Amino acid sequence: MGRIVDTMDRVTVSTANLRGIEALPVSVEISLSGGIPGLTIVGMPDGAVLEARSRIRCAIASCGFETPRLHVTVNLAPADMKKSGTAFDLPIAAAILCATGQVPIERLDGALLFGELALDGTVRPVRGSIAYALLARELGLLPCSADDSCIAGENLPSWGLSSLRDLLGSRRPMSLELARKVLQSVQPDASGEMVDFADVADQEIAKRVMVISATGKHGLLMVGPPGTGKTMLARRLPGIMPSLTDAERLETMLIHSVCGLPSEGISKGVRPFRAPHHSASMAGLLGGGRPVLPGEVSLAHKGVLFLDEMPEMSRNALQGLRQPLEEHEVRIVRVDGVYSFPCDFLLVAAANPCPCGHLGDPGRDCKCSPSEVERYSGRIGGPLRDRIDLRIDVGRPSSREVVRGGGGTSSDAMREMVQSGLLFREWRNARSDNKNDLFESFSEQAKRALESMAAGLCLGGRGIIRCATVARTIADLAERELVLPDDVAEALAYRNRGGDSI
Repeated sequence: MGRIVDTMDRVTVSTANLRGIEALPVSVEISLSGGIPGLTIVGMPDGAVLEARSRIRCAIASCGFETPRLHVTVNLAPADMKKSGTAFDLPIAAAILCATGQVPIERLDGALLFGELALDGTVRPVRGSIAYALLARELGLLPCSADDSCIAGENLPSWGLSSLRDLLGSRRPMSLELARKVLQSVQPDASGEMVDFADVADQEIAKRVMVISATGKHGLLMVGPPGTGKTMLARRLPGIMPSLTDAERLETMLIHSVCGLPSEGISKGVRPFRAPHHSASMAGLLGGGRPVLPGEVSLAHKGVLFLDEMPEMSRNALQGLRQPLEEHEVRIVRVDGVYSFPCDFLLVAAANPCPCGHLGDPGRDCKCSPSEVERYSGRIGGPLRDRIDLRIDVGRPSSREVVRGGGGTSSDAMREMVQSGLLFREWRNARSDNKNDLFESFSEQAKRALESMAAGLCLGGRGIIRCATVARTIADLAERELVLPDDVAEALAYRNRGGDSI
C-alpha cells in the first residue's frame, strides 16, 4: 500500500441524522494527524455508527482507493446530538477520500450524503431517504445516496450512487422522471391488490355505513359474531376513499420511509391500511422504541387504522388512542426531547358481542354470563367509545347469498357515492357564509328532533356534535343543502346501537 502524499488537514462534508420523522443537519469533520494509524469517531455515536469503521476500511480498499496510514479523527457535529444508524458510512468515507486527496473536494460541494456501505463498496439505501431529501431541498443541497433510495416526488431529485467509486464519475443529478422509473422497477404493482366490496355478500347496511364513514371520515365500530365479514368490509374501505393528494402522498411516504417500510401503493395514491394484531403494545400502536419511531397510528396517517378484536387489545393501548383521535398528532416525551408524529387516520374497529361471540346470534346459544359480557364490553371504555361516531351490528349473511355469489353493491358504485358526496360538500361550503356553524344547514324540524333525541339518550356535548356531523354527511350524500329529521334519526341510530353488549 502506497503512501498518501497529497492530503488536507481538515475536510467537512454535509449529512444528516434522523430524529423521529425529521432529518437534522450534521457536519462530518475529518482531521488527519500523525501517530498510530486508526479511525476515531466522536460526537455521541451509537453502536451502529462506531461499527462503520470496519465497513469503511473494507469499502475503501475494495474500490481501489488507499487507506491513509494516518490517524483519522471524525467529529459528527453538533456533538451534543445522539447519532444513530448506518447512514453515516458514505459521508465519512467520502470525507476521508477528500481529505487524502483521492476525491476532489469540489465533487461534494453542495451535496448532502447519506448511505450504508457494503464491504465491497456498494452503497446501500437507508431508511428515511425522503426525510433526507426534504432537508436537502430546504438547505439548497442535492441528496446523494443509493440509486434505489431516490425520491419520486415533486422537486425531489437525487444524485444516485451505486458504489463508492461513483464519487469520481460524472455528477448527474437524477431527474424526477428517472426517479419514478427506478421506483417502478423495484416496486411491485399495487393495482392488482385492490379488493372489491362486491365480494362481500348480504351486507348492504354495512356497506351504506362504509360510504358514510369514507365521506365524512367518521370512526366506525362493527359488532357481530365471528365470520360475518367485518374484516372483509374493513379491508375494502381504502378502495372507495378519494386518492391521496400530492401533499398527502409525500407526507405519508415520509413516515413509511423513516420506518423502512415499502410505499408502492401510497406512491400511486392509495391510502394506507394498517391492521395491527390485538397483542400490539402501546409503543407499537402510538410510537416509541430506540430510536423513537412512529407507531401504527402514524403509519395509518391519511388512511385507515383497523383494530380487529378490539376488546382483546391492551386497555392502556386503547385508551392511548383518545388524544390522537382528537388532535391528529402523537407527542412522545423522552429525556432528549419531545417527538411529534402526525396521525390523521380513520379508525375502524371490529369486535365480537361477547367472549364466545354468539350473543344475539340467531341459532347459536351464548354461553357467557352477564358479568362476563359486561366485563368484556368494558375493555373498550366509555371515553373511547364516545369518540366513535358509527356503531353497527354486522349479522350473519344469508347462506343462499354466499353460495350463489349475491355480492350486491360494488366498490365502483360506492366510490361514486363518496365522490358525489364530497363534491356536493365542496360546492355547499363554497356557498356558505359561515362554514364554522354546523347547525346553519339544519332545518328547524331537524334541530328539534336532535334536541329531543339527544335528551332522551343523555348525549353529552361531544356526542351531539358528532351526531350532527354524521347527519350532515348523510345529507351531503343525498345532495341536500338542508339536514332533515330523517338524517338526524339515521345518524342517531348508528350511534346508539341496541343490545347490552359493546
